[in-house]
Amino acid sequence: MWGFGCCKIGLDSVMRMGADLRNLFIYEAFLYYNPLLLATMMVWLWGVNLWVFSQSTVSYAKIFDLDQNHLTHKEIWECSTWMTIIVPTSMTAYLYLYSHWRSVTGRITTSVLLYVIVAMVLIFPFDIFYLSSRYFLLRTLWRIALPLQAITFPDFFLADILTSMAKVFSDLERSVCRMVNRQKARLRTIAWLEADSVCGSHSIAIPTVLVLPYFWRLLQCLRQYKDTKEKTSLFNALKYSTAVPVIFLSALKYHVVPTKWTSVYRPLWLLSSVVNSLYSFYWDVTRDWDLSGFSRIFLFSRPSLCSNLFYGRQWIYFWTIGSNLILRCSWTYKLSAHLRHNYLTVFTITILEMLRRFQWIFFRVENEWNKMTRSSIQISMNEIPRDDEKLLSSNNHDV
Repeated sequence: MWGFGCCKIGLDSVMRMGADLRNLFIYEAFLYYNPLLLATMMVWLWGVNLWVFSQSTVSYAKIFDLDQNHLTHKEIWECSTWMTIIVPTSMTAYLYLYSHWRSVTGRITTSVLLYVIVAMVLIFPFDIFYLSSRYFLLRTLWRIALPLQAITFPDFFLADILTSMAKVFSDLERSVCRMVNRQKARLRTIAWLEADSVCGSHSIAIPTVLVLPYFWRLLQCLRQYKDTKEKTSLFNALKYSTAVPVIFLSALKYHVVPTKWTSVYRPLWLLSSVVNSLYSFYWDVTRDWDLSGFSRIFLFSRPSLCSNLFYGRQWIYFWTIGSNLILRCSWTYKLSAHLRHNYLTVFTITILEMLRRFQWIFFRVENEWNKMTRSSIQISMNEIPRDDEKLLSSNNHDV
């Protein structure tokens, strides 16, 4: 009933508009609510990840160093259910106010209020709404933004997820810019669709926000090298640095003459995007997943539909490697600011990127668990004394 009511009110509100404003309005509403809709989808997928982990022998609580109060997959799904209810409800209210009340301040209030509520829930200091988990999330985000301490697995794991949500951060920045500057919709265009407007394509904030997750991940790699002196961390840092030319060469389209963009910068942008996609794909397969030996995905603790479908199936690895290569190549589209006017295409590619990251999580966590179990077995074997050591160390000699 709730879903039907939202769809009915939203459709009636859209049909009340003229054809000249309908497409512009849909784009505006899409930009406001796109970040939270995609974040809701990511929370749903994370709940699925945790459900699969709970069916296997992989102890994700030990991998992420979680306490006993960590959220289970059911609690994650409860959070995502509330997000699925609240976000479309706010969007429906926005649609209704847009068609019935032409005041910009009035209809923007619904989206501003939603973002304020989300921020308040995250930073609420009292022991409700899963305080320990919220604190863990905020603390990890702080460690990502300022990598002043030794990097832990949750730090770079969440930072990798944030790189897949770079477009979400970019849209969020443009939404905040729109709210702050109160740019109004005009008859033929929207001000922030114009390249030279405050929130338009000329804004340096767009590429800056896009590059932030990669910059954080780059700093983490350099910090890891400082602590461990492993050259692998430098090669990993190089991987994230290859995203920087893709983002800023794309943004140059709005700062150079068209002929120079076509002859010089566009070929450089294509070359940098190919290098970034192939390097990232190589690192996924050989480093993050370590699929060289085709290790079986998880060891399920009890037989189930999931274990029968996935356990030991080689087609899973062929599918994962092939789809990861394709989606890595589409990575460029969502990082390129000069392609953002194709917002439905970018939205679709962003969803596909989140699905790629969703399957990436399974193999990344499995690989980390295999490393932990191998190291623990090796430590336990080293602690077992040999027979000759027992004899030599024994002080009980009966003659």
